[in-house]
Amino acid sequence: MKDNVKIKDEEFTRPKKPSRQYSDSRSHHSSYIKVKREPEESYNPPHKRRLNDPVILKPEFSRRGNRVCSPVVLNDNEEISEVKPDFGRSGLLDKQPGPVARQKANFELSGKLAEDTNVFKGVVIKYNEPEDARKPTTHWRLYAFKGNKTLSILHIHRQSGFLIGRDRKVADIPMDHPSISKQHAVLQYRLVRGLIRLYIIDLESANGTYLNNNRIESRRYYELLEKDVIKFGFSTREYVVMTSETDIDDSP
Repeated sequence: MKDNVKIKDEEFTRPKKPSRQYSDSRSHHSSYIKVKREPEESYNPPHKRRLNDPVILKPEFSRRGNRVCSPVVLNDNEEISEVKPDFGRSGLLDKQPGPVARQKANFELSGKLAEDTNVFKGVVIKYNEPEDARKPTTHWRLYAFKGNKTLSILHIHRQSGFLIGRDRKVADIPMDHPSISKQHAVLQYRLVRGLIRLYIIDLESANGTYLNNNRIESRRYYELLEKDVIKFGFSTREYVVMTSETDIDDSP
């Protein structure tokens, strides 16, 4: 053909596109010439290797908001459990401190006062002898009466003080009447103005101590004289103060 231009062996170029008026006619299709091109290098993607142990990427549960969390790698043989939030009470608010018990006042002895406290046979003595306590030189006695009947004679001159009460562990002169306290009163000899005198003191007893039918104040010394009458609590026994020089017949 004269219209074709030979480029290489068995290689030709496509002629110009015919005019529009012949584009729809099948008779002119024969004017197109097939051109044999050189083979192009084909792209072969690398073979995808399958992992022996495939993994699943699952995002970890995130808090509120769109905060990105790092993925967690899980194997196929592992169980995938959904993490659910727990909006229950933590219990911190439930642990409220209970009512604080008010501390009661403590009136017990402490410090220096505790050092001066006497303990005898495991019992705390409510009384301490004063510094002027002395042993008497006169033989004092207590004559016990119940009505007109004489019961006994108590010799109270062998020591400087005598504890009277219902507790036989510590009482020097025990008395068993239920109205008498465990540590009721004390007979105390004191050196006052050069003379050893006899006194009585009530140890805050429940039912009191009576001198000549008058109740005396607690924690206060009262001097005893001959022929004074002492009573303890509601006991009907009377104790008359005497000395060895006094005749029993002169007693009331």
